[in-house]
Amino acid sequence: MPRKPDGNGSVHVSGELKQWHKVTVTLDGPYAHERDNDPNPFTDYRMTATFTHADGSHSYSVPGHFAADGDASNTSASDGTKWRAHFAPDKTGEWTCSITLLRGRQVSIDEEAAGKAASVVTATTVFTIGRSDKQGRDLRAKGRLQYVGRRYLRFAGTGEFFLKAGADAPETFLGYVDFDDTVARKSKVPLKTWSAHTRDWKPGDPTWKNGKGKGMIGAINYLADKGCNVFSFMPYNAGGDGDNVWPFVARDDKFHYDCSKLDQWGIVFDHGTSLGHYLHFKLQETEMDDNRRGHAATDGKVPTSLDGGKLGPERKLYCREIISRFGHALALNWNLGEENTQSTEEQRDMARYIHDVDPYDHLIVIHTFPNDQDRVYPPLFGNQSELSGFSLQNSDIHDTHWQVVKWVNASTAAGKPWVVAFDESGNAAHAQVPDLGY
Repeated sequence: MPRKPDGNGSVHVSGELKQWHKVTVTLDGPYAHERDNDPNPFTDYRMTATFTHADGSHSYSVPGHFAADGDASNTSASDGTKWRAHFAPDKTGEWTCSITLLRGRQVSIDEEAAGKAASVVTATTVFTIGRSDKQGRDLRAKGRLQYVGRRYLRFAGTGEFFLKAGADAPETFLGYVDFDDTVARKSKVPLKTWSAHTRDWKPGDPTWKNGKGKGMIGAINYLADKGCNVFSFMPYNAGGDGDNVWPFVARDDKFHYDCSKLDQWGIVFDHGTSLGHYLHFKLQETEMDDNRRGHAATDGKVPTSLDGGKLGPERKLYCREIISRFGHALALNWNLGEENTQSTEEQRDMARYIHDVDPYDHLIVIHTFPNDQDRVYPPLFGNQSELSGFSLQNSDIHDTHWQVVKWVNASTAAGKPWVVAFDESGNAAHAQVPDLGY
């Protein structure tokens, strides 16, 4: 197939130009296909958009990404000339966005290579941000949720503290029939239709591809209507219980990302933000974080594990792509993984990398097996890691309170109070039951 011409280098600013709202800058840059290898648009280009306020008080270096034709959620495009970064400005007034697009082998994930690479495109644009017009539970009325060195997260705009309450299941939330290139590999784990919640979709709510997505958008509406303010999901569960969610163009191709699928995910996440939902990103599943418990392979590793659990090129690219596409969301945490079994060094490395790439310093948490907590958590306390929260699990409602108190006190004694969330409470068969003794 003949290559298409490169873009003209122009920059387009879109979105609602208001404080805390999503602002998108799109560069019309080099032509690429999401399956290209030489150069690979995900590893061999590095887009950075630096947003600086006119008074010099605020500056954010935001990682960008390849966005195909710029409308992939609707067109399912896999090629194009659009390169994109999302930003949620925390201050009204004039902002300048300076864009740099580098090209070179592995520049997106290799700092040394990036330092030697030449710029393919540099561009600058200026825009003015006004006050938000949102109110109520819409997070754009509250601002970004931040870790402030205390037990609870606090909204930057209003100063109010946050209590998370909602569903921590299903882990296969994104295993949804209306997302592009999403397939069920296990007969006992079919793709979800969320058909029961189609009735909860409301006129004016988002869809994609001429009406797809109503079931999932309706499910998000339903949770909000019931008073919930969080939903959780795994962006990558290949080799795990579900084996039906991955951000790549193919299950085992970890260096090429599916632009249309990820844009469709983004529509759901942005809608959640408008309804007051905190996004719980569980970045990997225990069966494929490095398989230390030996679920499937005699050598202790599984093919679906990113770099065998280490911070290598697969894991770096995965974290960078997820942060670039979704890190603008106002309320979220990056969870290193469900029932995480990486080594302490691997956990520290992954948390440090996320911290360094994420311009907004969102909460970074860890979840592990109940019997492993006393071994896993203490070596990460205080200044020993970039972690600042727990995602706890137990098997009995009786254990919930005393375990929360234990870990709040232990982390505080170490000099850095962690935000504690009880995300998996109760046994695997019944989860959280309505009454003691149920």
